[in-house]
Amino acid sequence: MAAYIIADVRVTDPVAYEVYKSLTPDAIARNGGRFLSRGGETAVLEGDWQPNRIVILEFPDLGSAKAFYDSPEYRKAREARRDAADFKMIVVEGL
Repeated sequence: MAAYIIADVRVTDPVAYEVYKSLTPDAIARNGGRFLSRGGETAVLEGDWQPNRIVILEFPDLGSAKAFYDSPEYRKAREARRDAADFKMIVVEGL
């Protein structure tokens, strides 16, 4: 069953965030994932949520998504973004 990582990202240092962005594609691909959305335009349909930059990743299953998050490659990316952005991130199983 597919799994999806959804992140709401508030970029605080655009220059440092570019380093993070350059490191993530390899970490995602190594774990069978792919980008579905990477900061595209958003529109609030209900509620008072004011999203920032939304990123959606698809993985073959929950284990692959968790392996991506815990991988050495993504740990390096997370370190690069430490002072570059505030992240809210979840993973959810699909249908």
